[in-house]
Amino acid sequence: MSAFVRLIRPLIIVFTVTLLIGGVPAQAQFVPGIGGSVPTLAPMLEKVTPAVVNISVVSQAPEEDNPLYSDPYFRRYFNLPDKPQAEPRLSAGSGVIVDATRGYVLTNHHVVANARKILVTLKDGRRLDAKLVGSDKGTDIAVLQIPARNLTALPFGDSDALRVGDYVVAIGNPFGLGQTVTSGIVSALGRSGLSREGYEDFIQTDASINPGNSGGALVTFDGRLAGINSAILSPAGGNIGIGFAVPSKIARAVMSQLVEHGEVKRGRLGVAIQDLDPDIAASLGLGDVRGALIAAVEAGSPAAAAGLKPGDVVAAVNGRPVQGAADLRNFIGLAAAGTQIQLTVRTASSEKTVKARIAGS
Repeated sequence: MSAFVRLIRPLIIVFTVTLLIGGVPAQAQFVPGIGGSVPTLAPMLEKVTPAVVNISVVSQAPEEDNPLYSDPYFRRYFNLPDKPQAEPRLSAGSGVIVDATRGYVLTNHHVVANARKILVTLKDGRRLDAKLVGSDKGTDIAVLQIPARNLTALPFGDSDALRVGDYVVAIGNPFGLGQTVTSGIVSALGRSGLSREGYEDFIQTDASINPGNSGGALVTFDGRLAGINSAILSPAGGNIGIGFAVPSKIARAVMSQLVEHGEVKRGRLGVAIQDLDPDIAASLGLGDVRGALIAAVEAGSPAAAAGLKPGDVVAAVNGRPVQGAADLRNFIGLAAAGTQIQLTVRTASSEKTVKARIAGS
C-alpha cells in the first residue's frame, strides 16, 4: 500500500456517531428560504440521517513484540517484571443500517477488527450491543446485527449507474465531532491499486472524508447508498479532497455471503488474467477492444469446460462491459459458487458468447 493511502482508522476516543439512512428515497429539493427559493439537501438528509450510527469498539491494544522480553532468563538477569498484559483500547467509527427488519449494519472490516465488544449508538440516543455477523478483509466490509426495534434503513443504490460528476454526500463522524455531512461529486470510478491485496473497485470522491468517517455512507442526492467510505489519500492524515468508498454493489454482495455463511466464499473461474493494454491489443490484432486478457486456463476448471483459451479476451459478463483484469477478478471473486454467468469473448477474428458456472475456492 502506498505510504499516502490510508484506511480511515477509527479514532482512539469514544464519541457519538450517526449515519445516513432513510427508509424511502428522499430527493434534494427547492424550498422557500431567505430571499426566495433556494436549493437545499435538508429534506433528504432529515430522512436519511436516522440510519447513521456510531460504532464504539473495545479491542486489544497491540503489544510491543520484543522477543527478549518473552525470555524468562533475560527478565531474571535484568530483574525485569513479567511482561504486562496489553490494555484494552477504545476506538470508534461509523456504520449504516441497511436492513431495519433484521437489524443489519454495514461498516468497515478495519473498524471492528479484533473487537472484543461492539456498541452501536443510534441518532435517537439508544445504545445497543452489536453482534459481529461476519467480516471480510479483502473488501474491507463487515456486517453487524443490532436488535431490530424502530430502526430506519438506507436503501441500496445502484453503484454501477454512477457517473463521474454525479453529486454525492458523505456522512460520518470525523475526528469525533459528531454527525457531519459533506458534499461533493464522484471524481472517478473503478479505482484500484491502493493496496497489495483485496478486491478493489473504489468510488473516488472529493466530498470531505476524514478519520472517523470509516464505515460511513456515501449517498446520492436521491437518498440511496452509493458506497461505504473506507480510505483517504493523505500525506498528513486529513482530507485533501481524495477519498474512496467501496461501491454498494460490492458491499451488498459481501453482505449477502456474510449473512448466509459468516464468511465470503470466493468464486473461481480457473483463469490467469491480465489487463489488455493498447500495445498487447495491437499485437493480437484486437484493435480498440477492451477487457481482460486470458493468459492461462486451468485444466478441468469452469473456464476450460466453457471452452476458454489463452489469448481470448473477456469483454463483458452478463452483458456488462469488463474494463480490465481487476474488474473481472472482482466479479468472479464475489460471485457465489454455482452461479451461472454469460461471458462475451473476443478474439482477433470473432466474438462469441459462452456460459460458465462459477466454482467455489
